Amino acid sequence: MTVRTRIAPSPTGDPHVGTAYIALFNLCFARQHGGQFILRIEDTDRVRSTAESEQMILDSLRWLGLEWDEGPDVGGPHGPYRQSERGDIYAQYAQELLDAGHAFKCYRTAEELDELREARKEAGLQLAFKPADLKLDEAEVARREQENWPYVVRMNVPSEGVCVVKDMLRGTIEVEWAQIDAQVLLKSDGMPTYHLANVVDDHLMGITHVLRGEEWINSAPKHQLLYDYFGWEMPELCHMPLLRNPDKSKLSKRKNPTSINYYRRMGFLPQAVTNYLGRMGWSMPDEREKFSLADMMAEFDIQRVSLGGPVFDLEKLTWLNGVYIREDLDDEALLKALREWAFNDAYVKQILPQVRPRVETLSQVMPLAGHFFSGLPALSESDFESVKLEKEELVKLLQFLVWRFETVSAWHKEALLEEVKALAAHFDLKMKAFLAPVFIAITGSTSSTSVMDAMAILGSDVTRARLRSAIEVLGGVSKKQLKRFEKEYRDL
Repeated sequence: MTVRTRIAPSPTGDPHVGTAYIALFNLCFARQHGGQFILRIEDTDRVRSTAESEQMILDSLRWLGLEWDEGPDVGGPHGPYRQSERGDIYAQYAQELLDAGHAFKCYRTAEELDELREARKEAGLQLAFKPADLKLDEAEVARREQENWPYVVRMNVPSEGVCVVKDMLRGTIEVEWAQIDAQVLLKSDGMPTYHLANVVDDHLMGITHVLRGEEWINSAPKHQLLYDYFGWEMPELCHMPLLRNPDKSKLSKRKNPTSINYYRRMGFLPQAVTNYLGRMGWSMPDEREKFSLADMMAEFDIQRVSLGGPVFDLEKLTWLNGVYIREDLDDEALLKALREWAFNDAYVKQILPQVRPRVETLSQVMPLAGHFFSGLPALSESDFESVKLEKEELVKLLQFLVWRFETVSAWHKEALLEEVKALAAHFDLKMKAFLAPVFIAITGSTSSTSVMDAMAILGSDVTRARLRSAIEVLGGVSKKQLKRFEKEYRDL
């Protein structure tokens, strides 16, 4: 048997370090067994999936040195490797489940589902919907079908008993069927959910081992049941521990930079980031902290993975990155790294139009454009004294802007301007007054290049990181403030 592993990221935003972490362990497991590693794009979310996000995923994983044997850009015998291009395949298998009585068409409306959910909650019952909860009488089904009501395809699941799932690290996992809902397999737009597409694709692509995050443990019974329904052999499962913030909470962009793009733009070396991700819950036999990807592949043993939540500590990563710079880069290599990082033609050409109208000597360029070549500005609360806003209102303005920017899928000046205009109107501020604290947070100065252009050039990750850093400089957001902010923000 040839070992085949895969990673199936969704192109719906910035490439996440968690994706790279899971990809790294899948790659190392495959290589340890002389096997193959496949990259598949899960782009069934038609609203949020973008080609730009997909390209960022490919670029960021390659930047880290993670290469795949089959994928949307390199091809392979099991394509297409984008789920959006496999719709007919999923429809065929969904119909097989319907014909065999393992699935049913559900015509329930969103309002009806809300009412059912509330009724179960008030009765103190499990919130998981079962087929018996959802099915309508035959006459009503016939009426809605005749009137072309939208429907989804849901799987039948047991109401009682325990599902036993085998895991490579955790041994036997038991999940009560009462907790498992009649999962939607095919959405009303004809696109599959992760659960159907994942099972069908893993089978057709010959995946033998599925290494994924532990957040998928509760979905394992659904997947195992689908394999039983189809009569297929299930891949071996391995649920990896989730990455954690230093406070042990789940790694999230609200508390830690999570995008690979951020670390790339901040000047981290790819080999240092890959090395650090390899330390997340795993260690070399000799316990050394610094090792190459080739070293990890040669020494990899999945049983050395610790189930304790690995902490993604930015300070520790920064320290390790410094070790790599000092120990691995001579002057020539360091100069090359600097050029690749920010002093390259493609990046500098974006900046030149911003500085050319504002300088009279070349020596003025760096003071004016230094924020394009730095990390987080060294700010203090006094830097915001010129802003004519109360401190809480100032913090709220910056926090709202972070939240608005988190929803921007296509990062360009026009899109950012729309978000800024909307918030300026909400705060009843003219654009200049609204942008004054943003200017300081982004550029670290009160006089520099256009802040709108700067944000577009710096990118979403660095922009949001600088806004969050400014919020912390101003004292941060308390739990009480956060509740007020979130309520007001929801009402926008």
